[in-house]
Amino acid sequence: MEPQPPIFLQSLYSPLWPLVFSLVIFFFLFSLLIYLLKLRLWCNCDTCKTYINSSWLAQFSNLCDWYAHLLRKSPTKTITVHVLGNTITANPDNVEYMLKTRFDNYPKGKPFSAILGDFLGRGIFNVDGELWKFQRKMASLELGRLSLRSFAFEVANYEIQSRLVPLLSSVADKYNCVLDLQDVFRRFSFDSICRFSFGLDPKCLELSLPMSEFAVAFDLASKLSAERAMTVSPWVWKIKRILNLGSERKLRESIKMINTLAQEVIRQKRKLGFSDHRDLLSRFMASVNDETFLRDIVISFLLAGRDTVASALTGLIWLLASHPEVETAILAEADRVIGLDREPTSFEQMKELHYLQATVYESMRLYPPIQFDSKFCLEDDFLPDGTFVKRGTRVTYHPYAMGRMEEIWGPDCLEFKPDRWLKEGVFFQENPFKYPVFQAGVRVCLGKEMALVEMKSVALSLLRRFHIRLAKAHCHVRFSPGLTATLHGGLPVLVQERKPIKKTQMNRV
Repeated sequence: MEPQPPIFLQSLYSPLWPLVFSLVIFFFLFSLLIYLLKLRLWCNCDTCKTYINSSWLAQFSNLCDWYAHLLRKSPTKTITVHVLGNTITANPDNVEYMLKTRFDNYPKGKPFSAILGDFLGRGIFNVDGELWKFQRKMASLELGRLSLRSFAFEVANYEIQSRLVPLLSSVADKYNCVLDLQDVFRRFSFDSICRFSFGLDPKCLELSLPMSEFAVAFDLASKLSAERAMTVSPWVWKIKRILNLGSERKLRESIKMINTLAQEVIRQKRKLGFSDHRDLLSRFMASVNDETFLRDIVISFLLAGRDTVASALTGLIWLLASHPEVETAILAEADRVIGLDREPTSFEQMKELHYLQATVYESMRLYPPIQFDSKFCLEDDFLPDGTFVKRGTRVTYHPYAMGRMEEIWGPDCLEFKPDRWLKEGVFFQENPFKYPVFQAGVRVCLGKEMALVEMKSVALSLLRRFHIRLAKAHCHVRFSPGLTATLHGGLPVLVQERKPIKKTQMNRV
C-alpha cells in the first residue's frame, strides 16, 4: 500500500484550491485598496497630500530635507504625517522623553520588528523587553573589556596599513583615475567588522576589489528591508512576501545566503574550538548555544558596525574636501600629539586628538549615518511640547533635521564648524538628546567609542598620506534608500600622494 501524502498536500490537489487561493488574494488586495482609499479620504492636509503625490521632489532632492524643512517651520519642532501614522520630532525635550523619561512607553514595537524580522531576527536592534535586556547586558560586558577594544583597534589598524593605504597608493597621481571612496569605505568597514565579529576575513579591500557574495547579499538585504518601511501600507510587502514575488523574493534569497555563511562559521568554530579566539562571536558562544540566536546577534552587530562607519567616513571626507582649513588643523594636531610621521599606537592615544574628535562629531551632526529612528507608542500619551500621541502611533526622532535647527545649534547651524565642540581646545560633549546620533538614554550605542576610534584612525591615516579631492563638485547631496545614509552615485574622488611617511610603528593583528 502506497503511503498517502499529508492532508494539507491532498487539499492542494483539490479542484477548489485555485478558487480558494484566488479568493484569498482578492481579499488581501481589496483590503489594501480600502485601506489606501481611507487614507486619502481621511486626511487632506497639505503635508499628507505632498507626501502621497511626491510633490516635495519639486523643491527637495531628499525626503529627509523635506522633513527638516517642515520641522524647522513647526513651532513645536514636531509634525505628523497622518497617512503614515507617524509623528516626527526634532525637539530635544521630546527625544529625552522618548528615550529616557518614558522609555518603557516607546519600544521598537512589533511593526518595526516585523519589517526587519527576516533580516535581523531576534538581534538586539530588533527586540524589546527581556530579550533586549539580556543581549544588552551581555554585549555591554564584552564591549567594555579593554582586551576587546584593543582587538578592535588592531583589526582597524591592520586593515588601514595593509589594504586601505596600499589601495589608495595604487591609484594616487594617476591621470583621471577616479576612485569611489564610498565603496572603498564600505569594503574597509565590512572587512573590519567581519574580522571583529566573526573572525572571518572576506578580503573585500584587496587591490583587485573582488566582489564578495556575502557582502552583496548583505547590501541587498539591508536595502530591501529598508524599502519595506517606505510602503504606505505593510500589506504591500506582506502580500509580496506570502506570494514570494519581486523584491520579497530577492530579500528571501539574500537572507538565505547570509544564513548559510553565518551558520557555517558557527559550525566551524564549534568544531575547532572558540575559547581562545578574540572575535565577538567566539565570546558570545561561551554563553549562548542557540545557533539561530547567535546568528541574529552577530548580524545585528555586523549591520551596526559596517554601514554606520562607512556612512560616517563618507560624509566626513565629503565635507573635508571643501574645508582645507579643517584638514590643516587636524594634521597640525596629529603632529603635535602623536609626533611627525609617527603612527598612533593605542586606543587611548586616539582619544587625545580633541580637534579630530570635534571634526568627526561635527560631520555627523550634518550627515548622521542614521538619519531617523522610530519607536511605537504603547499607551496614549502627550509629548513635552504638548503633542498628543495615540496608542499604536509611530514616533520618530530625526537627527538629520535636528542638526539643521537654529534653535539647537544657532544661526550658523548649516555651517561645518568643528570648533563648536571645543572649549579651550578640549572636546566638549553636548547634551546627547540634542545630538542623538548614537541614540541616547537607555539604548545609547554600546560600540560608540570603538566606532569613533575606527573613524579617526582612518581619517588620520588618509589625510597624512594623501590629498583627496572630489572628482566633480557636488552642490547638493542626494541619498539612496537604505537603513543608513548612502550617497547616490557614491563619492568619486581623485587621490594625490601628500608625502612619504615612515612606517616606524605599524601594528599587525
